[in-house]
Amino acid sequence: MIKFKSTREIQLMKESGKVVAEALHEMGRAIDIGVTTGKLDKIAEKCIRKHGGEPAFLGYHNFPASICASINNEVVHGIPGLRRLQEGDIISIDVGVRLNGYYGDAAATFSVGRISEEARKLIDVTRNSLYKAIEAMQSGKRLSDLSYAVQSYVESYSFSVVRSYVGHGIGEDMHEDPQVPNFGPPGRGPLLQPGIVLAIEPMVNSGSWEVEVMNDQWTVVTSDGSLSAHFEHTVALGENGPEVLTSPQQS
Repeated sequence: MIKFKSTREIQLMKESGKVVAEALHEMGRAIDIGVTTGKLDKIAEKCIRKHGGEPAFLGYHNFPASICASINNEVVHGIPGLRRLQEGDIISIDVGVRLNGYYGDAAATFSVGRISEEARKLIDVTRNSLYKAIEAMQSGKRLSDLSYAVQSYVESYSFSVVRSYVGHGIGEDMHEDPQVPNFGPPGRGPLLQPGIVLAIEPMVNSGSWEVEVMNDQWTVVTSDGSLSAHFEHTVALGENGPEVLTSPQQS
């Protein structure tokens, strides 16, 4: 059941969203050759707690860290630790915050030093596909119009959309109804109305869409070893259209 949010609730979610955006920004500034993913995790946790928030991922189903740090062929849910970033890597960082009883959730993919042209194109297409979905988030449209916006854009560049993992509703719980796939035909699913808040998160592979879970039971990788990128925003639908709650520019 979709939980529509009041103006007051969306305002509270903006506060958690601001912390998410700041944590991502601080980690982005710290990314460099030789930096460990564990250091990035510490930066995120310090930022979140400084603002009185709680890291949403830490302890979630026993996940051991505050961020997911997924490198190169890792799609999502990579566990940060001693691994050092190398020239040419791309790293997807996903971070969530609980503040004042409400969640914010966002992700971005960053480059480490000089990266390949394929990696750069993958990052750009994945980021742009997220904004295509946000543009499609309009009152009177159907949920799958967002899904179609992502898939049609991504596949026009000969990349593929991950099917096994999807976006979601968000609010007082980190994962709420509805699920938000990044693929499918338009015009299906629930009607979009003001008050719906979604975590929209395209996960895009340079090769096949198929993925598998590693032995740590968390890290998801591309089955063919191809690169993967991930972008996410928490977005509320208001009377005047969609509003990104996890953007550093939001008021």
